[in-house]
Amino acid sequence: MNIEIKDHFIGQWKKYFNNADLPVIFYYTNDPGNATVLPSSGKWNCLICELQKVRAGQSLAFSSESLKCGGAKRYLGFTHRMRPNFEYFLSCGIENKMEGERYKRTPELVAELMKKQEKLKIPGKYIVFKRWDNLNENDNPDVAIFFATSDILSGLFTLANYDQSEPNGTITPFAAGCGSLVYFPYIEKDSQRPRAVMGMFDVSARPCVQEGVLTFSVPMIKFTKMINYMDESFLITDSWKKVQKRIK
Repeated sequence: MNIEIKDHFIGQWKKYFNNADLPVIFYYTNDPGNATVLPSSGKWNCLICELQKVRAGQSLAFSSESLKCGGAKRYLGFTHRMRPNFEYFLSCGIENKMEGERYKRTPELVAELMKKQEKLKIPGKYIVFKRWDNLNENDNPDVAIFFATSDILSGLFTLANYDQSEPNGTITPFAAGCGSLVYFPYIEKDSQRPRAVMGMFDVSARPCVQEGVLTFSVPMIKFTKMINYMDESFLITDSWKKVQKRIK
């Protein structure tokens, strides 16, 4: 990571977003470096809940063994397998056998949804998550993830669309929480026109974040441009200053 970019953004973030939480980044690697590898506890765990530690300042690395949630393993690219009868799990369930989450109306809809999801190819054994201020020169982040409330989201959304003529510079795909944080923005980083991804609409994962908080994930190739635009964008206007006063 270019430390000048890291430090420059910290200053810009404080200048325009007060003391709002810095983003979390992730990247894949075979060497977790100074990040703590989360051991396998044998108990079910949720990536979104574990990321609360990263938001608080702890750098964590996850392997396939670190996570017991099958959805997280798949959305992070550690496996391409799905649990048996997944199409029923995500929809109506199976009477007397499985309670369904009822996020899709029918199993057939789930089956069609899964056909459209490409397999994630990852370049390392670990995925490392760090808060932005903990980055060092050996880190090579792929995506920046903001956990943010509505006023902050409005600023990030508008900045992400600042250099776009096409109106859909940000997407909101249906996915589990970890899908919107990792899977979709990781795919976007390699597209011709990388888009930001809004997320954390996953009802099952919502208890792991504060009320009113959503996520805004940006591929680094796009995020670096956003940083460079800050001093010429709407952020210098009186319109933004009125919003900024409300950001804690």
